[in-house]
Amino acid sequence: MKTIYQSLAEIEKNQESAALATIVRSRGSTPRHGASKLLVYEDGTSIGTVGGGELERRVHAAALEAMQDGEPRYLSYNMSDPSKGDPGVCGGTVEIYVEPILPDPTLVLIGAGHVGKAVVHLAKWLGFRVTVVEDNPEYCTPEHIPGADEYLNLQMDEIAEKVSIGRQTYIVMTTRGADLDAVALPGLLTSKAAYIGVIGAKRRWLLATKLMQERGVDATLFERVHSPIGLELHAETPEEIAVSIMAEVLLERHGGTGEKMSK
Repeated sequence: MKTIYQSLAEIEKNQESAALATIVRSRGSTPRHGASKLLVYEDGTSIGTVGGGELERRVHAAALEAMQDGEPRYLSYNMSDPSKGDPGVCGGTVEIYVEPILPDPTLVLIGAGHVGKAVVHLAKWLGFRVTVVEDNPEYCTPEHIPGADEYLNLQMDEIAEKVSIGRQTYIVMTTRGADLDAVALPGLLTSKAAYIGVIGAKRRWLLATKLMQERGVDATLFERVHSPIGLELHAETPEEIAVSIMAEVLLERHGGTGEKMSK
């Protein structure tokens, strides 16, 4: 059986999500004591223990929540009186730190044109893992669009099925037109992606939504999409447009406001 530390190394290597709960302090009689650990995977399976029973059920639930919102938890429990909501009757107290372990943020770029090249360069500089998806094999190479971690030559209707998309995934679509967007988007709209942005003017987005509705796609899902993509910077060059796009991605990732700092 793998140890928790071996499992943590594997989780990091495979870019998976998990949460590690550690008893950081205990007093009196408790089921487990300092440094006991429980590692919870995204599917709910776990390794280790912090005491079992109701205590562990609550910690397990907190671990799953931590994976959802990316925020750690510091939990403190009395183990005296279940009638007052305590998770046990041992008589002691226990404090547990729950730490989410999340994969590196991944930017999936769909469409390897001039703006796409600039987005890849900037996203890598900002610390994202970058996957390039392109239907033209000539454009889906490090020579054409350098700097990405992964290159996938796929048709637009294959993306949702063949690209790994999780809660740390940010999708930027810089394709050639609305017809391609309308083919790629239906599967992506129901994914766990943290962000979906589509380049182009409002007219292009309206055409894409019209095409998707004609094919039976639920129109309420369109609310997930940021289009026109990016923040209003009056950007013109591919590099300036990339700054606008990645500024919006960071705003969504960190919960910013986009307001001037000098206000």
